[in-house]
Amino acid sequence: MNIIRTDEAIFEEVLNRIKQRGNVFDERIMTVVKGIVDDVAARKDQALFEYTQKFDGCTLSAETVAVSVDEAEEAFARVRTEDMAVLRVAAQRVEVFHRKQKLKSWFSSDEEGIELGQRILPLEQVGIYAPGGLACYPSTVIMAAVPAKIAGVRDIILVTPSRDGRVNPLVVAAAKLSGVTRIFKIGGAQAIAALAYGTESIPKVDKIVGPGNAYVAAAKKMVYGQVAIDMIAGPSEVVVIADGTAHASHVAADLLAQAEHDEMASAVLLTPDEALAGQVASEVELQLNGLQRKSIAMRALKNFGAVIVTKDIDEAIAIANRFAPEHLELMVKNPREMLPKIKHAGAVFLGHNTPETLGDYIAGPNHILPTGGTARFSSPLGVYDFVKRSSVIYFSEESLRKYGHQAATFAEMEGLDAHGKSVTIRLERKNP
Repeated sequence: MNIIRTDEAIFEEVLNRIKQRGNVFDERIMTVVKGIVDDVAARKDQALFEYTQKFDGCTLSAETVAVSVDEAEEAFARVRTEDMAVLRVAAQRVEVFHRKQKLKSWFSSDEEGIELGQRILPLEQVGIYAPGGLACYPSTVIMAAVPAKIAGVRDIILVTPSRDGRVNPLVVAAAKLSGVTRIFKIGGAQAIAALAYGTESIPKVDKIVGPGNAYVAAAKKMVYGQVAIDMIAGPSEVVVIADGTAHASHVAADLLAQAEHDEMASAVLLTPDEALAGQVASEVELQLNGLQRKSIAMRALKNFGAVIVTKDIDEAIAIANRFAPEHLELMVKNPREMLPKIKHAGAVFLGHNTPETLGDYIAGPNHILPTGGTARFSSPLGVYDFVKRSSVIYFSEESLRKYGHQAATFAEMEGLDAHGKSVTIRLERKNP
């Protein structure tokens, strides 16, 4: 890994290259995706199955696109007992955490005869996208479906690419444990278009959630407005802030855990300890040799990894806030003292015994997180993403008479006389 200092001329260039990686709004990608989305919207199942054959090498029809009850049961039975136990623990911990997020409707009234309130209502149909290209992600299914179930979503639909017409058994098991109601064997931009517009086989949903590749992300952006989306997910990333109390082997392992995701992943260490910086760089080289996905991790680290030596911890924090990373690890002596200074991060991992991997699978908080600096204004996926709010308003005749003239005057100020008339016509009515 490259070791650079913040006072080097190259520092800003490296920082910007990492921050700007993975631009899914590349003109070529958007042009390709627009063609797919428009085609599926127009030709529905016919286009969907053609693109599935073209991109996934899978022949589907209206009869085979959904995972049948028999297929689901067969896949569920193929999951090893020990793997099923882990999936159950993960789903349970995610559910316990997310139940604390549940919102309640509320109503209030005052002596003037005004009643106000807010109803919290679940979305009716939600589509979950689970990637299935380089690897399968049952964890993503759990993270997306469990909060939807807690929110009260009636129909939770999972789409995920299949191999040879079969969905990975671990994904099927995660879906069953998490409350998914239907599974479809489709992926890519064509799956997003099918969920957004509906086809003869795929229902139109109210919201699409879940990460995917650049084509999936571009499709989500394109259909936004037709349906709601959770976020535009970019390549994964981790920033580690470490001091001299950190173990170089632990830091290196955490950087590599992120780098193995894909070639666009980013892993950055920020430390004021020059000795630690050198040790971590050496450890990364050593640990790379034992990885199954060595080539992917190497390319990710070469292009979007860095060991940055800062003047002090405060400068490391300032740079981390500029990154606004998806994952931020505080591998320092007193992480809780540092936490109030962290302004932007999708998830923060405190101390030497909390690797980001725990958050990916078993901790409980959601691992579907804002990427690419969007943690400046976005939040992790949660129960609140699967509900909508409706306001409730009631005025008595007495309260109308007290506030009606002010409402009519406001309408007049904006030049909307019909608005004002809808109030004054009531005020002019004589009491019986």
